[in-house]
Amino acid sequence: MQPTKSLGQNFLHDQNLAEWIVTQSGLEPGDAWLELGPGLGALTEFAVAKSTHGFAIEKDGRLVEFLRERFPSLEIRHADATDFDVRDLFARGPVKVLGNLPYYVSSQILFGFTAEPSPVASMIFTLQRELAERLSAEPRTKEYGALTLLIGRRWQFKYLRTLPGSVFFPAPKVESAIVRITPRAPEQISQCDGPRFTALVKQGFSQRRKQLRKMLASYALDWTALTSGLGVPETVRAEELSLDQWIALTNFVTHGGIPRSAAGAAGAQDVHGEIFDVVDEEDQVVRTATRHAVHAGKLLHRAVHIFVFNQRGELFLQRRSRWKDMHPLKWDSSAAGHVNSGQGYDETAPRELEEELGVKAAVTLIGSIAACANTGWEHVRLYSAAHEGPFTLEPAEIETGGFFTLEQVSRWIESRPGDFANGFLECFRLFQNKGV
Repeated sequence: MQPTKSLGQNFLHDQNLAEWIVTQSGLEPGDAWLELGPGLGALTEFAVAKSTHGFAIEKDGRLVEFLRERFPSLEIRHADATDFDVRDLFARGPVKVLGNLPYYVSSQILFGFTAEPSPVASMIFTLQRELAERLSAEPRTKEYGALTLLIGRRWQFKYLRTLPGSVFFPAPKVESAIVRITPRAPEQISQCDGPRFTALVKQGFSQRRKQLRKMLASYALDWTALTSGLGVPETVRAEELSLDQWIALTNFVTHGGIPRSAAGAAGAQDVHGEIFDVVDEEDQVVRTATRHAVHAGKLLHRAVHIFVFNQRGELFLQRRSRWKDMHPLKWDSSAAGHVNSGQGYDETAPRELEEELGVKAAVTLIGSIAACANTGWEHVRLYSAAHEGPFTLEPAEIETGGFFTLEQVSRWIESRPGDFANGFLECFRLFQNKGV
């Protein structure tokens, strides 16, 4: 079968190399995986042998039929990987992704699969060598730029090996490289406002030879204080700042000072002394107690959950912070929180929305859930709100978040209920039963 030039097809024909690439992915029996652009199936053959829990996306209709005949038990989707909705992968769990990417769409695919939030556990890609060098570049080099930082903030790269054009048919005129991309562990990620970081980096590198002070003039920053805190000259350019310094710059813009540390964010969760109303099965107040005493004694108390929807009807979910005392790193409602002593549900819901997501919006009551083990012994009232974002996610409360279609959420819950906080599962069940 002849490659199609317009699709940037270069088929890998070295079987030893194909097997080596799949081995580098770390695929184990039972692992979920996705191959992008399998072509003639050079990698697919070895991936299927490792795990049967995968599927592939191929844009070329001729190859789709060929692959379905060659791998009859494997799901082959006729689609464009640049249009693939990565959110669909959450229902499969952590997914390992591999592929020999066409050079002309590599950056687009990289941004799509590394955007927050992402269910990807690792990626093994064959890229143009120039792009691979940009991903792993160091400050003060010509390869270092916005791409390095925008993906590098939450992902780490390993340049595995360089490939000559001769291992492909037809042979490309440039060298390729194999890279491994993996998510940084939560403790390796310095907290900052992601959207603001992206905006600052893009603006700073839009004219990379100009001094950064001029490129960020619209922010009216105390440049002397900023550069002194970063330990750099006032004439610094974008390419001279490391990832950590760009994060510090972002936090300076956001908070007016050099960054709050992760430890500081963790300290914000010292809330055991909060006072809650203890209630009975009829939700009537009987006394008060500290948060710690309420949770330790499994005493009945009150809470609110808010489901935030965008104009497309997608639901925003948050992943709870690693520092939360209950259900850390579980996926949860858009916003949620306890009702403090002396306060009511209706006043608590908009407050929690503003505290956790940084936005104000009208809330509408959906329904109530009686206290039970799955709600953490909380009487819950569920509210809805409408907002498009972007949201300001408080690191002490939320690890990450994103909008999902209701169908995606339903499939995810069905296949992986353990990914979610129990209280959210109860709220989503109530929402479905109400038919809102």
